[in-house]
Amino acid sequence: MKALELRVGKTAAKRLETEGWHADLIDGLIGASGGPKWLILGRMDRVLISDLLAERSRPLDAVGSSIGSWRHAAMAQPDPVEAYDRFEKAYLTQKYTSKKPTVPEITEVALWLMRSLLGESGERDVVEHPWLRSHIVTARGKGLNARQPGKRLIAGMGAAALGNALSRRTLPASFQRVVFAPQKATPLTPLLDGFGTEYVDLSEANVFNALMASGAIPYVFEGVYEIEGAGEGAFWDGGIIDYHFDLQRLPKGEVWLYPHFSSRTTVGWFDKFLPWRSDQQVSADQLIMICPTDEFLASLPFGKIPDRRDFGKIPESVREPYWQTCVDESQRLADEFSELIHGSNPLAGAIRL
Repeated sequence: MKALELRVGKTAAKRLETEGWHADLIDGLIGASGGPKWLILGRMDRVLISDLLAERSRPLDAVGSSIGSWRHAAMAQPDPVEAYDRFEKAYLTQKYTSKKPTVPEITEVALWLMRSLLGESGERDVVEHPWLRSHIVTARGKGLNARQPGKRLIAGMGAAALGNALSRRTLPASFQRVVFAPQKATPLTPLLDGFGTEYVDLSEANVFNALMASGAIPYVFEGVYEIEGAGEGAFWDGGIIDYHFDLQRLPKGEVWLYPHFSSRTTVGWFDKFLPWRSDQQVSADQLIMICPTDEFLASLPFGKIPDRRDFGKIPESVREPYWQTCVDESQRLADEFSELIHGSNPLAGAIRL
């Protein structure tokens, strides 16, 4: 059984055929929201950053929301493999006092996870990395969604969900996209157009809070209410707008790599609840997607990868070894990815988009 699936658009396929896999091949990197689902990608990420990209000589735009931005922060550390190791260990062993922990308790654990990832000087490393330019995507609440948790926020989120069901074009009334990126980075169009997108200079003083805001799921984590350089407001999970990102809007003429936990994507968080918009297989000329095969996913315990619902459904004594098994099995993805980038056929087994 093959574990890794390679999906390639026309432009990307031509580049791969001509150049093969090399450190400067890709122009951009995407990291999606997904909470614990990242665990299936961690081993492959290690190969990507420490092997394929190790000799990178030009800037690389790394766009991430929620856990996607956290993964990029790990990649930006001086020893990214060690950063992944300590973050993975912390993530696997996170504990709560009950099956239904409070928002403050979940937030406290999330703060500990972020500090475990960044270590002593990780904020500076993210900002000053010589070529990895982190674009940390957040969503600033507007109207009722600019409130602290309570009845008004519930109403605001409900209104946003209803409007989104009619059209994604209604979401800018409820949320503004705020992207934290290095000052030298250029706005990424058309990928991050619309939603009143505002760019804020990423600095050592704001990177921690920007990363926390990017993963702040309303009623799961506490929002972040003030970020250096961005002022006051309610900053929420970037996945509200850009859950898996709109891959039809990748910059033309470029090649973007998307390590993902599935061959299917859902553009925005509210779209998860709309069958006609969720779990879509996309075709984009600029895209290289590397993801687990459906057969590999079905072979895992419970027939799936870890996800946030496991916290309430699976006892802690079962969840931790289950997640560890998935991580161990994901080494097959890393091994196959390594074989692909070092093999004689850069498009071996590729599915053409």
